[in-house]
Amino acid sequence: MLEPGGEAELAAMIADARAPLAICGGGTRGALARGEVLSTARLRGVVLHEPGALTLVVRAGTPLSEVEAVLARAGQRLGFEPWDARVVLGTRGEPTIGGVAAANVAGPRRVQAGAARDAMIGLRFVDGTGMVVANGGRVMKNVTGYDLVRLMAGSRGALGVITEIAFRLQAVPETEATLVLAGLSDREAVARMARALGSPFDVSGAAHAGGETLLRIEGMEASVAYRAEALRKLLGGGEMLGPTESAARWRRLRDGAEFAGAHGEVWRVSVRPSAGPEVAAAWPGARVAYDWGGGLLWLNVPAGADVGAVVMRLGGHATRLGDGRVLRSGGEGVAALVRGLKAAFDPRGILNPLAEG
Repeated sequence: MLEPGGEAELAAMIADARAPLAICGGGTRGALARGEVLSTARLRGVVLHEPGALTLVVRAGTPLSEVEAVLARAGQRLGFEPWDARVVLGTRGEPTIGGVAAANVAGPRRVQAGAARDAMIGLRFVDGTGMVVANGGRVMKNVTGYDLVRLMAGSRGALGVITEIAFRLQAVPETEATLVLAGLSDREAVARMARALGSPFDVSGAAHAGGETLLRIEGMEASVAYRAEALRKLLGGGEMLGPTESAARWRRLRDGAEFAGAHGEVWRVSVRPSAGPEVAAAWPGARVAYDWGGGLLWLNVPAGADVGAVVMRLGGHATRLGDGRVLRSGGEGVAALVRGLKAAFDPRGILNPLAEG
């Protein structure tokens, strides 16, 4: 296993590589790509934290738990609410902040705060030739014009190895509450979630699972009380959860706890919210949970189920948990774009291959 202690050493290892490299952060998201393991575990530590500017710069191998502990002491957080893959996959190890960025992780708050890429304001990485690239600094002439942050977020190590990331932070709100609506069908739930998200009440979570529709509001105590009650009236009733129970429910939803130990395959499927019930209807009786207002489905289906056919027809994308296989709609045009990016950043094809279906 290769385990560089710094960016320069990492760059030299990649430049000298003559065979595929499997990039590994904390190893919590399942099987690695083929090749010699290249670990970022020693690239760790907070480079800069400016609480007043809501800014953090951190090395990629830093465990997520360490990042969150530093931020908690300042009353701050990563707004995109990263989820913990160990819960559903039963894996070990420690999630790293670089792995979070490389997978463009996002939890329930994506409907309000966006995904990891939306909080990333800069980064450094080493490409497949061994060149160090910094956002806003040295630019590769054959990729001029690309938004490097958005390219690297979600690339899963296939375009380069992230070494350092700068994040925009959020202050931790004073309190939260969750409105629970019971007994809605999937389509009714999606419609109610859309109405809640389109309201002026700043909903920070909208999910539907186990026959319950959950709508979260965060902020100052008086504001939360007012907005939660107004949302209840708008939607025609519902039970209200206090901050402790609310936080626990969203943590379980965030991490897919309902799918831990599931037989068959578990997928995270992203489609337009109105198409979510159609995805679920393709496998009657399958276990399903909706997040992001219906735009994300946690889907437990039998092994070998043709998820791709449904995803392609509905214009979405999906990731199979455990091996990271990705299915995207868009046909040859999207496939050609992916190949072009791979050729520009990793012309030798030695970094994590993209697992495309």
